[in-house]
Amino acid sequence: MSSFTNVAHYQDYEQLKELISKSEMDIDMKKVERAYRLADEAHGDQRRLSGVPYILHPTSVACILVELGMDTDSVVTALLHDVVEDTDHTLEEIEKLFGKDVANLVDGVTKISKIPYSNREEQQAENIRKMLIAMSNDIRVIIIKLADRIHNMRTIECMPEQKRRDKALENMEVYAPIAHRLGIKKVKDELEDLSLLYLDPIGYKEIEDAILLGESERDGFIDKIKEEIMQKVGNSVSSVFISGRIKSVNSIYRKTFMQGKTIEQIFDIFAVRVIVDTVPDCYTVLGVIHDIYQPIPNRFKDYISTPKSNMYQSLHTTVINKEGIPFEVQIRTWEMHNTAEYGIAAHWKYKLGMTNQDNGNKNAEKLNKNLEELKVYLKAQIETEDATDIIKNIKNDFNQSDVFIFTPKGDVFTLPLGATTVDLAYLIHTEVGHRMIGAKVNNKIVPIDYQLKTGEVVEIITQKDAHPNRDWLNFCKTSSAKSKIRSWFKREKREENIIEGKAEFERELKRNGIHLTDKESNEFFDKLLQKRHMNSMDDFYAAIGYGGIQLWKIMPRIKEEYQRIYAKDIEKIIPAPQAPPKRRKANSGVIIEGVDDVLIKFSQCCNPLPGDDIIGYITRGYGVSIHSRNCTNVPKDIHNCEEPERWINAYWEDEVKEAFRSTLEILAADRTGLLADVTIYLSNMHIFIHSLNSREIGNGKAMVSATIDVNGINHLKGVISKLSDIRGIISITRK
Repeated sequence: MSSFTNVAHYQDYEQLKELISKSEMDIDMKKVERAYRLADEAHGDQRRLSGVPYILHPTSVACILVELGMDTDSVVTALLHDVVEDTDHTLEEIEKLFGKDVANLVDGVTKISKIPYSNREEQQAENIRKMLIAMSNDIRVIIIKLADRIHNMRTIECMPEQKRRDKALENMEVYAPIAHRLGIKKVKDELEDLSLLYLDPIGYKEIEDAILLGESERDGFIDKIKEEIMQKVGNSVSSVFISGRIKSVNSIYRKTFMQGKTIEQIFDIFAVRVIVDTVPDCYTVLGVIHDIYQPIPNRFKDYISTPKSNMYQSLHTTVINKEGIPFEVQIRTWEMHNTAEYGIAAHWKYKLGMTNQDNGNKNAEKLNKNLEELKVYLKAQIETEDATDIIKNIKNDFNQSDVFIFTPKGDVFTLPLGATTVDLAYLIHTEVGHRMIGAKVNNKIVPIDYQLKTGEVVEIITQKDAHPNRDWLNFCKTSSAKSKIRSWFKREKREENIIEGKAEFERELKRNGIHLTDKESNEFFDKLLQKRHMNSMDDFYAAIGYGGIQLWKIMPRIKEEYQRIYAKDIEKIIPAPQAPPKRRKANSGVIIEGVDDVLIKFSQCCNPLPGDDIIGYITRGYGVSIHSRNCTNVPKDIHNCEEPERWINAYWEDEVKEAFRSTLEILAADRTGLLADVTIYLSNMHIFIHSLNSREIGNGKAMVSATIDVNGINHLKGVISKLSDIRGIISITRK
């Protein structure tokens, strides 16, 4: 299991002082001393669940930050980070004693407690939003939080089992992906390994036992490889350092349990790392390695010329020795190694001039650029109306599986797996995304929702008067692209959004039996606006209109709150039932405004389901064709299109009892038994299957296409949610 130098669960102040004295950082010990004294006094007799004095926790977090090379204010914040939350001291006191920067950092890592939330998910999401706001101003906030998480996971065995699992899952979904994006490999690996230990202890133990079983043979093998490489490389390169490493438990777990491989099938379960002084030396070593050992085809990656989005640079090659044993070799410079291990945390070493002057300046420029890109991303997340989407966005956007895309000019862009041409357009520039009308991949026109693959050359086709399409929100992978699309509709179509959003919201209130007077409505929705950081109901309606708020997510909580407050007076609130206008229901469960006994058919271009907003189109001789409102074949402006009289309002009946056909495309890691698992899950949910097939799509992935019967959009979302639990599932989209 990956870990830092000091693996003791708790470290005291003397150990902290010793670590600081051995570090290269210029730490203000007087300021650290004052912070420790205040924290020690404030926490007093407080103890952790394990029974140890509470002060040992902030001291241990401070030690982790020293190991990461962080600065004085970060170490001071670590010592004080629980003082405001758990004692009587205030942020104003902290600012007066230690300065505004420390006060802001302490505030950034402090949880929200003043606003009540209806469930744990909302509380968690708002805490993460608060952290991201602080993080966008000062990236040290998240590094301190990650160090806090590391120590909490090292000492979490005293917590209840469910609490341990909740924390571990949050690490996997939020904090480990952030550590990956920041390039702090040491933190990412340890967080994932410690979390896996509590999420799947049996799987963890199996892998740990397998690693330990062959430990002595593996150590001997690595020593032999190191010696062979040093003998050959030493003649060509003056300064070489070689080390061996074992893949982290979680990395092996993902390839064995989630991809169906055995440990013997994992080529890079152990690797040799060669560190040299210059970039030319890296390529010299690569040539020597390929001369000594047989390289495995398609297993070479050049992350020096094409760095990862988290600044990672290295040459990777997998080779086979004379005994037929495969292993990976990583080749990098010392600067690349420092960045690979410490990522953004290395910024403070460069900032304080602790490295070679020239290389330090170059790396500082890279780190500063990466910081600015990250801040742009964070600001987009902060503006997300639904805070619970932030967690999903982080999982998607900070995914460890990246694709590398080239433009015709030779520029390289990194995107998460599953990203489309629209995601690339918005990554190139916001205006390129807004004006996009199509794309070419390797000189061939592709659908606009085409999912990109590593190595493809992509040209974005634009038009001056073009603008985004709401449908893009359904298939975009990156939250930054979705945010920019929503921002365009938010800015350009506000009045239209308010009208559409209000109408949609009022329909949902009526459908859920929620009836409020104007006065009651103002009081009832005040909390809703407060939680969503909105000033007026118009802002709320507009957000519904441009897609920032999805009503299917929030209506259950609104209905629950309504029933809790008004349950006693429900008969007084709901007006006496009145006979509805005489309307005949078609057998399909659809009501056509002003039309009786008409033939209904559902368009195959969008396959609308109960719960979708729909509209009818009067065909010639075939009745009314029902489309989803956001179907590409429905004009955006009905009144100004050709033959507007043929478009007619349509609604779903309140209770639709028919089954509707829908097709799902399931992207997953290719493995034996995948199709069987999908079949079993659908069968257990009593879902009728019309067709089910799978195909390989390369890169170890498979696409399963399932055409099934569901009774509406909410039913379909429940099916998707259940199928997402299947091992190796990457994404599920409605076709």
